[in-house]
Amino acid sequence: MRSSVATATIQPETATPLKATPVSEHDKFFWAYTEEPHRTRRQAIIKAHPEVTKLCGPEPLTKYCVFGVVALQLACAIALRHTAVLSLPFFLTAYIIGATANQNLFLAIHEISHNLAFRSPAANRLFAVFANLPIGLPYSAAFRVSPPSSRSIRSPPNGKTRAKPTSPKKPYHLTHHKSLGVDGLDTDLPTALEALFLDSLLGKAFFCTFQILFYALRPMLVYQLPLTTLHLFNIAAQLLFDYLLVTTCSATPLIYLILSSFLAGSLHPCAGHFIAEHYVFDREALASKGLAKTDAPVPETFSYYGPLNLLTYNVGLHNEHHDFPAVPWTRLPALHELAKEFYADLPCHTSWTWVIWQFVWDREVGLWCRVKRKEGGRKVGGKGWKEEELGANERGGIPGVK
Repeated sequence: MRSSVATATIQPETATPLKATPVSEHDKFFWAYTEEPHRTRRQAIIKAHPEVTKLCGPEPLTKYCVFGVVALQLACAIALRHTAVLSLPFFLTAYIIGATANQNLFLAIHEISHNLAFRSPAANRLFAVFANLPIGLPYSAAFRVSPPSSRSIRSPPNGKTRAKPTSPKKPYHLTHHKSLGVDGLDTDLPTALEALFLDSLLGKAFFCTFQILFYALRPMLVYQLPLTTLHLFNIAAQLLFDYLLVTTCSATPLIYLILSSFLAGSLHPCAGHFIAEHYVFDREALASKGLAKTDAPVPETFSYYGPLNLLTYNVGLHNEHHDFPAVPWTRLPALHELAKEFYADLPCHTSWTWVIWQFVWDREVGLWCRVKRKEGGRKVGGKGWKEEELGANERGGIPGVK
């Protein structure tokens, strides 16, 4: 079967091999013995093109896009209030308009999680709750939580006050960046249980149909997220919005919004990005699976440069995003052009729809096709990611980013 990955000559990246860890013969993941590649490439790009850092920072256009999509979804939901839920017009509207719009809002929240809508981190967190409203269920706070507040305590014997942070929180998405592929921390990784039970055509079809539920439930199984004030605000705001929508119209608009969210993460062209970003489709990598390890890492992040980026905040430029998380969506194409020599030879996808098709039908591709590493794999150059590199304008640390 023809691969959705564009073929290219891949130059081995300089990476420090990690200590080998025995893996069970039943474990078919790609276990990497090198550090994650993105911060290393980031440093190389900055060295070659120092002006690249000028691309970082908030994008004012984001808030207007969010307002427009929220208004569109609310208008569609209200317009369908007298339409039968089990009718073709209802489903087609939810699939064509609603799913596309809510996928756009998922990725708006992704963008906002890096503090790229406003300069103020607090404003970004509150705006993410607003962007969450048409999704129907509270989600934004769990995707990216705020740092916990500090309280002052007095330390003897000098009597000076110092800030003592409360218990650390765990922002799932920023941990995905800082600990890419790290087993037990990166909740984007499928668990061995998922890969084992869904390792068939029907299993992969089930995963693609219900993948939004896997992404929602998996983090709670990998590690627990303690409730914060922002979580409670997110839940309260969403419940109030849903209540007002149901009482002023009917339950039908809310059903439309929730169905749109489900379809956005199901068999929908834009949902292909979930699989395309980090699943390994490369034939050379698949052929070498299980052979002796080398210092050349298996590619683990893949970009897509097609037209659906226009609807999804350029999330297809995923290598570029992981290299520079503080560069907003509107400037990712400029980043690609500026550092084209670093991206031209990386494998990339040509179609998100074909990604879903191939994932389901190709026997050589499945949930096992992810790169995993032990905890030490997150360290690059002995230091690791700085918090300001993960989210623009973040002052101080981001507690809980592991």
